[in-house]
Amino acid sequence: MKQKPTLTFWQIWNLSFGFLGIQIGYSLQSSQTSRILSALGADLSHLNYYWLAAPIAGLIVQPLIGMSSDRTWTRFGRRIPFILGGAIVSALAMFFMPNSEFVAHIMPPFLFGAFMLLFMDCAFNVSMQPFRSLVGDMVNDRQRNQGYSTQSFLTNVGAVVGSLLPFVLTWIGIRNIPNEGEMVPPSVIWAFYFGGGALLLTVLWTSFRVKEYPPKEYEEYNNITDDEKQKKSFIHILKSTPKTMFQLGIVQFFSWFALFLMWVYATDGIAENVWNTKDPLSQAYNEAGNWNGVLSAVYGVFAVGFSIVMAKMANKLGRKKVYSFALLMGALGLVSMYFFNDKNLLLVSMLGVGIAWAGILAMPYAILSAVLPASRMGVYMGIFNATITIPQIAAGLTGSLLLKHIAGGSSIMMLVVAGVSMLLAAISVAFVQDKNTAVQPENIK
Repeated sequence: MKQKPTLTFWQIWNLSFGFLGIQIGYSLQSSQTSRILSALGADLSHLNYYWLAAPIAGLIVQPLIGMSSDRTWTRFGRRIPFILGGAIVSALAMFFMPNSEFVAHIMPPFLFGAFMLLFMDCAFNVSMQPFRSLVGDMVNDRQRNQGYSTQSFLTNVGAVVGSLLPFVLTWIGIRNIPNEGEMVPPSVIWAFYFGGGALLLTVLWTSFRVKEYPPKEYEEYNNITDDEKQKKSFIHILKSTPKTMFQLGIVQFFSWFALFLMWVYATDGIAENVWNTKDPLSQAYNEAGNWNGVLSAVYGVFAVGFSIVMAKMANKLGRKKVYSFALLMGALGLVSMYFFNDKNLLLVSMLGVGIAWAGILAMPYAILSAVLPASRMGVYMGIFNATITIPQIAAGLTGSLLLKHIAGGSSIMMLVVAGVSMLLAAISVAFVQDKNTAVQPENIK
């Protein structure tokens, strides 16, 4: 079998550079959506339902995009057209969402905001799925850990930038409370403008700098037979799913269940536990919203740092040990937020959350891509996205019940629930079968 070439550092960098911009947008969505919807009039007890837009979009869109990109070849490549198209639509949704109040004469602003969230998430998913497949397409086995760790690194740099934008814009003098007669602070509106612009520019960079392997060359690199090239039904593909995907799915369920709860309830939990307020239009609540952005940036910084060493750790210790350690640290970080009433102490909690986030973005894909058939890389990566979306849907549907019956109406207690779920994820890693537990020293670059 013809071997894939060893890529240079910058070639691997370019593969995922567009993910930097996508994560800036995704991070803004994660840290500011609850804040925007609350300001537009959404009920706190119903926030989890609005957040269902993201996982539902991913559950439907990613398998379709994966299957389509597997079967597509254009002059621009097989994955790039989807990446670029999704980026354009998501940027437009980012421009409209914080301005939802200006359509009040057509529909309730929070409802329009929810629709924009749905469009944004659909578009994010159209771009994200091919990015993950693109790395699996292009790197050889020796560079697999490096490829996905680099993607995790760029993703987390984007998370830092996106999370800090409202805080930085407030610091330079842009108003952090709504103007008279308006609902959303200008700092948030301009953050979404900058985020949408960055998304487009970085995706354009990847689109023009990456040259995908043409079909014949790709088939030679991956020893794809005539039988594998034949079109198979989705049901047939699903029945042939590697066992490792199901094992990773259990880990993914608990880890993404935890992340969803964190994203939905973090701002309100911090406002409740540190600023002692639940009023979404108050100065204190908006300070808590900005601080949640700072915390998201800080855990992004920690994730960046862990991403730098993660590939070497995985090569030496094995991916499972690194993955389990990362999730355990995330569990400790989430639970600790309950005990910290000082906003600065929450920075300590973010160390654990950041390490977990880096591991979640890289290790399952490095483990999975090693066992997937190259001819079905896209569709299986799309199907695997169900292990991200289904737990979020479950969290969205049960969030109100958990808030009422387990957390006693306390948003900060919901972060403890998230921590317990992350702990279960760490334990579940033990049952995953990894093709390569470690890389032999002579293969480590």
